[in-house]
Parts: sequence; C-alpha cells; structure tokens
Amino acid sequence: MLQDQTVLIKDGRILKIGKASGVDIGGISQVINGTGKYLMPGIAEMHAHIPGNQNGTEIVEETLFLYLSNGITLIRGMLGQPYHLSLREQVAKGDVLGPRIYTSGPSINGNSVTSVEQAKSKVKAQKEAGYDFLKLHPGLTRENFDAVVATANEVGIPYAGHVSTGVGVRRAIEAKYGSIDHVDGYVEGLVPGSIRVNPNTNGFFGINFTDIADESLINELVAQTKEAGVWIVPTQAMMERWIGPTPAKEIGANPEMKYMNPRTVNNWVRTKEGVLANSNYDGEQANRFNELRRKVIGDLHKGGVGILLGSDAPQVFNVPGFSIQREMDAMVRSGLSTYETLKAGTVNPAKYFGDESEYGKVREGLSADLILLDANPLENIANMQQQSGVMVRGTWLSADDIAKRLAEIAKNYGN
Repeated sequence: MLQDQTVLIKDGRILKIGKASGVDIGGISQVINGTGKYLMPGIAEMHAHIPGNQNGTEIVEETLFLYLSNGITLIRGMLGQPYHLSLREQVAKGDVLGPRIYTSGPSINGNSVTSVEQAKSKVKAQKEAGYDFLKLHPGLTRENFDAVVATANEVGIPYAGHVSTGVGVRRAIEAKYGSIDHVDGYVEGLVPGSIRVNPNTNGFFGINFTDIADESLINELVAQTKEAGVWIVPTQAMMERWIGPTPAKEIGANPEMKYMNPRTVNNWVRTKEGVLANSNYDGEQANRFNELRRKVIGDLHKGGVGILLGSDAPQVFNVPGFSIQREMDAMVRSGLSTYETLKAGTVNPAKYFGDESEYGKVREGLSADLILLDANPLENIANMQQQSGVMVRGTWLSADDIAKRLAEIAKNYGN
C-alpha cells in the first residue's frame, strides 16, 4: 500500500507516480479525485466468452462493456472464431471500447478432431490464422490428443481448457497445458487405481466420483502440476451455482440478471431446473463435491501452483463482469487470501502471457488499466464491488458513466 499518491496518465500509459504533494498537475486536461480511495490494476477474466457478430455488433459491444463495468480490462476468449481476430485488433486500436482480448481458435474436441491427420491440420490452421492458443474440449482420444499436443509444440501455439476422460489429468499435466480450466479431471484423478471405474461415468466434472475420491492423493497431483508449470483456472462460483442445490429461480432473480436477455436467463433457469429434477441428483452430494473442489483449489494454491481468475461468463448464471465478483468470493472461500485472489486476476495473468512489462500492476510505463475503489479490497474482497470508476488503456469510465450505460442495457431488456 502506497499512501497519498498521484498517478499521471498520458497516451494510455502510466507516465509518473509520486507523492501527491510533489507531483504538479497544472495543465492536466482531466483530474480524477482519488482522495480516500484505492487504486489498483484492472482485473483479467481468464475464462471468458465473446459473442459472434452473426446478428450485428451491438450484443458484442454490450458484452464487452459488461466486462468493463466490473473492472475487467483483459479477457481470454475461450471459444474463438475468425471474427474475434478482427475484434481483437479493433479493441487494441481503440476503434471498439473493450478489454484487451486474447482468443482461442474454434473448439478442438472429439467431434472436430476424429483422426491424427485432422488433429495436425487443425492445429496448424489455427496457428496460421493467428489465434493466441488452442481451446481443448472433451471427447479427444488419447491418440488424437497426443497428435494435437505434438503438433502444437512443433508450431508453437499453447493449448488450454478441458481434460478429456480418455486422456486423464495426469497425462494433461505431463503434456503441460497452458492452463487446466474448471479444475477439470482432478476429482477423477483422486480415484484410487484399485477402484475400477469407467471414467466416462464420472458425471458433471467428476461429481459421481465425489465419495470415492481419495484426498490423500491431492498432494501428488499438486506436486505434478507445480513441476509441470501448469496454471489453474477454477471457475468455482459457476460450479456452485450450476450444480449446487440453490433453487434455479432464486439464482435467476439475482440483481445482475437484468443485464441479460430474459430469454437467456430463462434458458439458464430451465437448465438448472433440469439438473435438480434429475432422479439421480443429490443436493448433499453436490455440496460435498464443491467442498472437495475448494479443498483441491486451496491445496493447489498452497503448493505453489499458479491460480488465474476466471468465471466462464456468459455461461449458466454468469453475467459478464459481475460473475468475476462471485468468483473472487469463491477463491477466498477456497483458502486464498484477498491479496492472493487479487494477484490471480492481475499479476498472474501478466506472468501467464509473458506481458509483465505491459499490464498487471500500477507501475510507471505500464498500460493505464486501472480500477479506483471506494474501500480497501485487502480488508474485504466484497469491496471490489465499490468502484468509483474504471480506466482501460487511459479511457476513464466513472461510476456514473457505468451506471448510466448499465441502466440503458437493463432498459433494453425491459428491466
């Protein structure tokens, strides 16, 4: 914590930081009063989704603003398409207001990759197209997965995402995923080899294996993950809201839902109602499942594995921007301190992308991606919701600006 500081911004970058009494602000075109407030770097949403432009760009720009509204100044798009490549450039040039974008290519999964040759050709095509990384989805056979990994390493493109049951978390760790998202495969990896189970009966992210998982195996997986340098994007809040026993309509009535199309919210409600209505659903088991996940996340963190903040927005009940607030709360409940939770959304993404000289800190020379808060987030992570404004590459959005735009979005949806 540095007290009584003035930060000068020029051309989208932090020009100077110094004691308020010693920094001359004469002639400055815009002065933002930060007295009694807290300045921190913008947050990264490391498991984001970006709409396509099939029906115009309005919904795209709306979604990007929702991310910004909660201080998210960087997103990692986890299901890319060609349009996202041009959108990435438009945002970088300032033609479209939005967070900095990294994007995967189209999904690499068991349906899109059915042979070794197909694996090689798709990986090479996505590298040539200019995508930042590959997004792996379930269904890959071990043979095809190995071909994806070998080709990706050959052409130099990272890969991240899900762990196919035919691959398993230990092979995924060995293959050095850029990140394993949703802590996918870890619950399955805790099932002792002496218990012969069909991996395809694991259920939703391994929930069916909750009560046969051996927690004594966690340390082994933590050590392997740390040694391989694999990062973890937990998306824990999504797991709790999607699979937990809280009634669907109760979640669907959360305040941030007014910023989504009512049809989308209704679809989310029906999806969760379908989960709860399943004859095999057990709410107590779902709670135990999420308790186990939080322990795995906490132990991964304690073991030195890098954690990246990500919520999987906009997926079931995850409103862009707002869902990252819930994810930060979930990280604290999983054993991370408020400080380490903030690092997971600031310093750690910069390290992950090798861009520590570009963003992630409030430091001279770095991009002016900043959040001004009314209360100290180190004291309570919920204080991240008390924002005076957000700055993205030097463009200032005051709390009033944000509230006005959010009100317009809600009104468009009849709220």
